[in-house]
Amino acid sequence: MSIEPSSTSLAISDGQSKISRKPKYSRFTQQELPAWQPILTPGWVISIFTFIGLIFIPIGIASLFASEHVVEVPFRYDDQCLPSTYRDNAMEYIKDDRTNKTCTKKWTVMNKMKAPVYVYYQLGNFYQNHRRYVKSRDDKQLRSKAGENDVSSCSPEDYTPNESGDQIPVVPCGLIAWSMFNDTYKLSNNNKDLVINKKNIAWKSDQKAKFGSDVYPKNFQAGSLIGGARLNESIPLSEQEDLIVWMRTATLPTFRKLYGKIEVDLEVNDEIMIVIENNYNTYEFGGKKSLILSTTTWIGGKNDFLGIAYILIGGFSLLYSLAFLLMYVMTPRPLGDPTYLSWNRNTE
Repeated sequence: MSIEPSSTSLAISDGQSKISRKPKYSRFTQQELPAWQPILTPGWVISIFTFIGLIFIPIGIASLFASEHVVEVPFRYDDQCLPSTYRDNAMEYIKDDRTNKTCTKKWTVMNKMKAPVYVYYQLGNFYQNHRRYVKSRDDKQLRSKAGENDVSSCSPEDYTPNESGDQIPVVPCGLIAWSMFNDTYKLSNNNKDLVINKKNIAWKSDQKAKFGSDVYPKNFQAGSLIGGARLNESIPLSEQEDLIVWMRTATLPTFRKLYGKIEVDLEVNDEIMIVIENNYNTYEFGGKKSLILSTTTWIGGKNDFLGIAYILIGGFSLLYSLAFLLMYVMTPRPLGDPTYLSWNRNTE
């Protein structure tokens, strides 16, 4: 039995040159580059914690101050807009097209709301983050006309029969688009309509990258597949901002989405009439619906969490710096003393 010489052997006989596996030398491959290895002395540790505390606490106070200046007015209406005759049978009310779904609320402005006043709808107990719900869409179909027949991930809201009984694809397909919010709001101030601007309410990145300008709704909310809002078939998906806002699914079961903006100030003691078209079926799963009017500041909407978090982190940092300072003053010890090593202390 003979053994053939390997082409990767370290040496070849008969005077041929040796094959070396030694890598080409460089300071990078041999880990000889200069490095900075900081030593956290007590002075550095105390200084770092003090710096964090002095920076974070003012930021937290400013954030809380800004949040307190946000004027936010919520109106929950899923229960209040339900007629008393349907209190025990909400499903009959919401599914019967003959019932009057209009609900009117009167509101007096207590604090001045500077424009723009943002109009949100808020839903509770609605799990948009459910795995099957989130996956029920087709991004290729939403982006390009060439993919409008791609509905493989949209079942059961994928096909609908036409007049001849043939199955034709739904655009946009899937549970998310099918369940789009369809309540409407109209506001008036002293018998003068307040225009709710629904332009520029969606992310520009979503409009440009996720929804095509050549994709138009087709066969949507048709036949037996009737769910939430309808779409204008003469407007491309990239311009249907209500749909784009709804398609960005929420993480938590209680969430709010932007409905539009009122671009005039609301003064104190203004009498606002709010007319709500209560169409969206949250009664079937015990959901909640609210209308939110809110102003914003440099930090955004009303949110105390960020300010409290900054203040707590800054406060703990100052406490730690004080504790380390007391330890350093009361029980000092020289750096690099080997007697403080654990194995030396255990042998004493």
